[in-house]
Amino acid sequence: MNSMQPQRQFAGVSDKVKRPVGAQRQRGASLLEAIAYLGVAAVVVLGAVSLLNGAFGSAKANQTSEELVSLRTAARKLYLGQSYPAQSLNASLIAAGAVPATLVRSAAAADGLTNSWGGAVTVTGVGATFTITYAALPKDVCINVISGASGWTQIGAGANAVTVFPATAANATAQCAADANNIVFTAS
Repeated sequence: MNSMQPQRQFAGVSDKVKRPVGAQRQRGASLLEAIAYLGVAAVVVLGAVSLLNGAFGSAKANQTSEELVSLRTAARKLYLGQSYPAQSLNASLIAAGAVPATLVRSAAAADGLTNSWGGAVTVTGVGATFTITYAALPKDVCINVISGASGWTQIGAGANAVTVFPATAANATAQCAADANNIVFTAS
């Protein structure tokens, strides 16, 4: 008996299993199957990366809005019933412990604050009002922050300044035309 061919045994009788001529047992995946698998895996990975980028962008926009509101509230509280001195208020806010922990304090300048994108954040008094200048805001984050903003006297400057809140998407887009935007938020 040939040990390479399977055999059936029935009550002591053995006969060989017949296979079609040329049929072989398949082992493993073919090259086409492997390519298809890799293609599907690549699409899934790209989709996940795209979703994560959107989620991180949204989280950064929320963080920026919270930083701005926190600075606005802190400046109002610190100078309650007073005029805002015509100078940078950063040093006073830092000394009062009123700066959000997500803003980086500069080792070089006592009143230097930096946002997540490396842009300067400056709170400046202007008598009855104060401004928060927020530099290097990416376009997508900038549009989301401005369109969701409220409680400000004005955002931006010039003809495109936003003075009615909530800002329309068109107004927010006009303020955030560059890839990295320097936006001035004015409050009283």
